[in-house]
Amino acid sequence: MKEKIAKTNVARLLDKAKIAYELISYEVDENDLSAVHVAASLGENIEQVFKTLVLHGDKSGYFVCVIPGEHEVDLKMAAKVSGNKKCDLIPMKELLPLTGYIRGGCSPIGMKKHFPTYIHETCIAFPYIYISAGIRGLQIKIAADDLIKETKAEICSLFTE
Repeated sequence: MKEKIAKTNVARLLDKAKIAYELISYEVDENDLSAVHVAASLGENIEQVFKTLVLHGDKSGYFVCVIPGEHEVDLKMAAKVSGNKKCDLIPMKELLPLTGYIRGGCSPIGMKKHFPTYIHETCIAFPYIYISAGIRGLQIKIAADDLIKETKAEICSLFTE
C-alpha cells in the first residue's frame, strides 16, 4: 500500500486549476539539497528535475527562473530576458520571507505573491518535468505546458549549453 502524502499548498493550487500532477516523495539529505541529489533519489534524468531560483533585477525587481538541476543560471541571460541590465540571486535569508519557501523546497507555484517567471526552454523536450512541491522531500511531476500555464511563465534560454 502506498503511503498517503500530505498535500502541499502547491498541490492544492494545482487541484484548484484542474491541472494533472503527481506528488513524489524522496529522502532528504540536509547536507545535499541539490537537484542532482533529488534526481538521483528519484532515479530520474537530471535534465528533467528543475530547480527554482529567485533573482532580483535592477529594473524589474524580483523574478523567478526555473532551470534543469545541474545547470547554473547565466545572470546576463536572465537579466536580458527579464528586462534588466543586471541581476543577482537573492540572499538565502530573503527566500522564506519573500516566497514563503525554504531552500530545497522552493516552488515556482504558490509563492506569497506572483513574480514574473522564466522557464528554461529544454522543459518542453520532455513529457513531464519535476519541480519542488513546496517542501523538502516532495516533488511534483507535471507536464511542462501545465506548469507554464499555471505560473504564466515565459520560455527562454537561461544558460548556454
